[in-house]
Amino acid sequence: MQNKLVVAALYCFVRLDKTHNLRKNLLAVCEKTDLKGTLLLANEGINGTIAGSREAIDTVIEALKAECDLSKIEYKESFAYGNPFLRMKIKLKQEIVTLGVPGVDPSACVGEYVSPQDWNAIIQDPEVLLLDTRNDYEYAIGTFKGAVDPKTSTFRQFPKYVADNLSPQKYKKVAMFCTGGIRCEKASAYMLQQGFEKVYHLKGGILKYLEEMPKAESLWQGECFVFDERVAVRHGLELGSYDQCYGCRYPITEAEKLLPTYVKGVSCLYCAKSTSFEQKQRFAERQKQISLAKQDGRSHLGEQQEVA
Repeated sequence: MQNKLVVAALYCFVRLDKTHNLRKNLLAVCEKTDLKGTLLLANEGINGTIAGSREAIDTVIEALKAECDLSKIEYKESFAYGNPFLRMKIKLKQEIVTLGVPGVDPSACVGEYVSPQDWNAIIQDPEVLLLDTRNDYEYAIGTFKGAVDPKTSTFRQFPKYVADNLSPQKYKKVAMFCTGGIRCEKASAYMLQQGFEKVYHLKGGILKYLEEMPKAESLWQGECFVFDERVAVRHGLELGSYDQCYGCRYPITEAEKLLPTYVKGVSCLYCAKSTSFEQKQRFAERQKQISLAKQDGRSHLGEQQEVA
């Protein structure tokens, strides 16, 4: 049986001035402890998901604390049998979550944090607009009851959605949520800059809510998409029911895999008509190499998923 590993999702908006040095130091620690996953570093902070043994996770967190102030870190753990990642990547970025609007700084100005225990009362207030800041394919498999879908495919589209559809004069109270809290934290800072009066966001995101809220009291409907091979999780962070199309990365059901548009590793009903013949050929070759690697008991980097 595979070892039970810790999967740690974390982010922190904190000023980082020497990201190149931090990347070098963290890579050394991760290689020594055999950690896998992805960390993003930018001047505004750190974001990512890593997986490894209990000792390895604790070691890298201590290394981070030695380099920067993690007093405001958002940190969540779950577990997996076998590592959901195949390698360790630490990337330097302009933003740890890309909104594309200069000057939005959650470490200086942010909305009101709401704990999972207080979230139900906030979102059931008829004066509150409940806004899902995630992408359309994430919304499709699960969201909070009554949440508005901005129909965005990337977080960069969120400012345009706000400009085209929302106004501070009409919406006095806005509550936002996302997978782990990072997108809605930055979105709340943006909306306050745009003049919205009262902005709430779910502390720790959907994952913390699903971890802490009893299912009988939950207002969550469906499953929550995650950016690793688990694809989706349920209440208690139990493994969900979805697979994923590795042509377009959309979550898909077992029933959708029975459709003629589904070709393992190549296409599904969501992308069969939008990807070119050349792309399908490339995806098919990738899937062939993955299958051969598995037959030989090897890992193949084509299986690796990016962490958002």
